Amino acid sequence: MFRKPDIQREGQMDLKFVDEVCAIPGGEKIVDCIQCGTCSGSCPTSFLMQDSPRSLIYKIRAGLRDEVLKSPDIWLCTSCYLCYVRCPKNIKVTDIMYALKRLSSKESFSIQWRGFHLAKSFMKVVNHYGRNNETELLLRFFLRTNPIGLIRNSMIGLKLWLRGRLPLIPHKIRERKAFRAIVAKAESLA
Repeated sequence: MFRKPDIQREGQMDLKFVDEVCAIPGGEKIVDCIQCGTCSGSCPTSFLMQDSPRSLIYKIRAGLRDEVLKSPDIWLCTSCYLCYVRCPKNIKVTDIMYALKRLSSKESFSIQWRGFHLAKSFMKVVNHYGRNNETELLLRFFLRTNPIGLIRNSMIGLKLWLRGRLPLIPHKIRERKAFRAIVAKAESLA
């Protein structure tokens, strides 16, 4: 459901925010948004969001910087690109969501959201091994967000391990040093 923000909060508006988003490659098209709702209708996780992609774009254009960057909804984007593929104006909504995540992380708005901790845990594991290791990812994530949940879900983990679906020994790629250099270069460009 689309909720228009209360625009009476002019003291909290940052009209340069839309320019900041427009500076992102692909973000310049955000001013072309016609608020048709195709992005939100296409999004497989919009039913979990308080602010759908359409609403977030509206808030960006309204200059509600803090409200957008503090939103947990930017962390629910699954990067399926359905919003972009179906957008009649070819707005790269997924790329904009990634940029919002980076801005939110940079300004420490996102440390309270589980999606942020999952992304951080994933990057640590991938940087270490060169690929994902589900066992370590789950351990890191649950220890950061919900240690009790780790205990509650341990039986599921045991069943997965017994069926060979959750390996204890991680597989590493050979050229981890080169991989880390590529990741560091990409992070410096972001």
